[in-house]
Amino acid sequence: MREISVTNLPKSPIEMIGKDWMLITSGDKQNYNTMTASWGGVGVLWNKNVVFAFVRPSRHTFSFLNSNEYFSLSFFDEKYRDVLSYCGKYSGRDVDKAKECNITAQFDENAPYFDEADTVIICKKLYIQDMTEDCFIDKALLSNYNGDDYHRVFIGEIVKVLKK
Repeated sequence: MREISVTNLPKSPIEMIGKDWMLITSGDKQNYNTMTASWGGVGVLWNKNVVFAFVRPSRHTFSFLNSNEYFSLSFFDEKYRDVLSYCGKYSGRDVDKAKECNITAQFDENAPYFDEADTVIICKKLYIQDMTEDCFIDKALLSNYNGDDYHRVFIGEIVKVLKK
């Protein structure tokens, strides 16, 4: 993989995240976890290029994001859709997702990502905020939640973008 500028992403981040999906991964060589996500964003905040990732506290990856300074977003070609589906359906508490999906974890100096990814964004965690029911202006959006398992928003500075 080669490093590219975030301004040279291969396609719209809206399409990459919402249509193609991604794996959010955090941890180290000894212990890491990944999960599929299709909610998030890319933008500018505090004069920095950033990503916004949303993870529920019930997800195993949540504890890895909380306890590590860095995380990655890995984007794949369509032929890996079954991998993304599997990583969204099964918990890393119960299975070794990389082994089951036959994907290879790589370890940047800061965050794990996957060899098979087409594009990887390495992020340094800047800010977290828990979503709460009282902050929803459009209460119809609460139908996305069952109980009070509201997402935590992770804002990460984009420190590196890798492209196959």
